[in-house]
Amino acid sequence: MNVLKSAIVSLALVSASTLARADVIADWNNTAMDVMKAVNVAGNPWTRSMALVNVSMSDAINSVQNRYSRYIPELPVDPKASAEAAAAAAAREILMRQYPGQKERIEAAFAETLKSIPDGPARAAGIDLGAKVADAVFTERQSDATSTPDTYRPLTTPGVWVPTTPPLFPQYATAKPWGLESASQFRPGPPPALDSALYARDYNETKETGGIKSTKRTDAQSDAVRFWTQANLGPSWFQAARQASARHDLQLAESARVFALMSMALANCFIIDWDAKFQYNFWRPITAIRNGDQDGNDATERVASWQPLNTTPMHPEYPSQAGINAGAARTVLEAVFGNGTEDIVATDTSDARLSRKFTSFAEMAQEHEEVRIWGGIHFRNSLEVGDAMGRQVAEHLVANYMKPAR
Repeated sequence: MNVLKSAIVSLALVSASTLARADVIADWNNTAMDVMKAVNVAGNPWTRSMALVNVSMSDAINSVQNRYSRYIPELPVDPKASAEAAAAAAAREILMRQYPGQKERIEAAFAETLKSIPDGPARAAGIDLGAKVADAVFTERQSDATSTPDTYRPLTTPGVWVPTTPPLFPQYATAKPWGLESASQFRPGPPPALDSALYARDYNETKETGGIKSTKRTDAQSDAVRFWTQANLGPSWFQAARQASARHDLQLAESARVFALMSMALANCFIIDWDAKFQYNFWRPITAIRNGDQDGNDATERVASWQPLNTTPMHPEYPSQAGINAGAARTVLEAVFGNGTEDIVATDTSDARLSRKFTSFAEMAQEHEEVRIWGGIHFRNSLEVGDAMGRQVAEHLVANYMKPAR
């Protein structure tokens, strides 16, 4: 009888572990995005926060289940704790430390998660464990130099006007990446020489397709440009990951791994890109095309009144952030789900009536990149170089982090 009881108890424990809902990962990613939307956080700090949340959740879950290696391997373990409670507590702790003004929203999400976890020692242990894991991850990243003072110096000649809006987060150029040796680890070579045929090719493509008065850009391309704003660039990849994880019925640890790897990759993109951007300080199309007679290239014709369809971002052009993001996110997702057909719907974060549909991660990545040409803010070579950088980042992380533990 005792043997039978032991078998039943063991089966119950296995079943509880197997049936852990992966939804907690998607739920807390949604909460994190809602919290940051409420306080207008975007771009570089947005990706950093998403990495903090997802790495903490993955490490918390694997401190219970030990299915994948942890970002911080020295963390405590508790196989008797609730993995879901640990994940939720980790995400809650990270968000509370960064956005205490959103306490009500965060606590409401936490209470909602706890409704699906039976009260008892396992839940209590999971909550305690998750908080400890989050503390360790948060503490480790306090030395990443993302919050150092902005000391960027606009290059100018005394008396000569330069644009007075400062670049976005220039300190990220020297920040500590996630799981890389340095921000310059995948730094590419310089952009094309201004007198080269490659530069002329890209110059003329962006001039003809990306101008606000372009007659070559189609209505469909213009619609795509309007959708892929900064507010949708990152969140859409998290939507794709959530949809693919649900479609492939990933369990808790597997889902956490996908989101952790992708969020680390995207956070790294802003660091390695800023390193390269401020190394080369390459001009944007609006500057290049209005000064086409100054570049020493007979194949580039100046257009004095040229304007891009998109507002030009406040940081150098080369390499492209959109290219790096797309290459990194696509590579992580394809490493987990393969490169076959995937039904993906990217929905506007401000207007749910607006969406884009794709049949693969590759198709989504291509449009994510192409819109920067159609919008007149990038050259094609910058997108191609950026995509390759993003792939390198993702491949490095997949090969070295959150690896199967058994």
